[in-house]
Amino acid sequence: MKLVTFTHKNSDPKLGIFNNDTVLDLEAFGHKHNEEFPTTMLELIDKGLEEVSRIAEIVKTSSENAIASASLPLNEIKLLAPIPKPRKNIIGIGLNYTEHVAESARTLDTSKELPQQPVIFSKPPTAVIGTGEAILHNTKLTQQLDWEVELAVIISKKGKYVAKENAMNYVFGYTVINDISARDCRRAGQWIVSKGQDTFAPMGPILVTKDEIENPHNLNLSLTVNGVEKQNSNTKYMLFNIPDLIEDLSTVFTLEAGDIIATGTPAGVGAGRNPQEWMWDGDVVEATVEGIGTLVNTIKKIQ
Repeated sequence: MKLVTFTHKNSDPKLGIFNNDTVLDLEAFGHKHNEEFPTTMLELIDKGLEEVSRIAEIVKTSSENAIASASLPLNEIKLLAPIPKPRKNIIGIGLNYTEHVAESARTLDTSKELPQQPVIFSKPPTAVIGTGEAILHNTKLTQQLDWEVELAVIISKKGKYVAKENAMNYVFGYTVINDISARDCRRAGQWIVSKGQDTFAPMGPILVTKDEIENPHNLNLSLTVNGVEKQNSNTKYMLFNIPDLIEDLSTVFTLEAGDIIATGTPAGVGAGRNPQEWMWDGDVVEATVEGIGTLVNTIKKIQ
């Protein structure tokens, strides 16, 4: 199922099913069937993939008129991040593609050796924005605003010490994230000031449940700035795949429903280019992951 969080005519955030050029308003659809469906993405995740299957079956057996009467055209709604306010920090994974390790070693003083364990950092919930929203550039803080297209994994249920062979049972679905980074804001090797500024976690445009993605380890991902391609790779080149990450992370701390793991970016970031490239006021950055969609944001100078 392709899921979205949206607003309509300044409404509170609503949960919907994405269908090409329309969105099915689940609350309105539920009223027509005397059903109380979840009203937020986190509530749906808490109820689990069984609830997704139940909703899908009701939609499948409904009349075209019932669906149409609860649907809204895309041009009448505003898409938000699929999870606009995560309960916890987004879990970021650094240096998870071989060529990105090499380019980072050349320009960012990171180790040229491949990591033996996942490199973990985090981005606070206040960093999250949706497609179409502005990435705020505080030029007093950074002159090196960079991009990173990534596949994000959404956790379905609580897990501690999850074995690799069982890890995919803890996945609810996937979305796109652009791990915006201020390269000149790292402090003594710590990344949260670089990675965690407000608006530095664009996410969306939709959340795709895991049954829709046959193999998350074979998805093309790419990024453009002002229409010029900067990154183009495939998730098969991850150093640590999704089961590796879930096993490792759940050993460190308990994973919970709704947790978000940004799985790392391939080569082609601005810091790794020669000469280096950065984003500036008015630039449009588009991050795409196969099977999910394209996340579009514009840079806006605020200082």
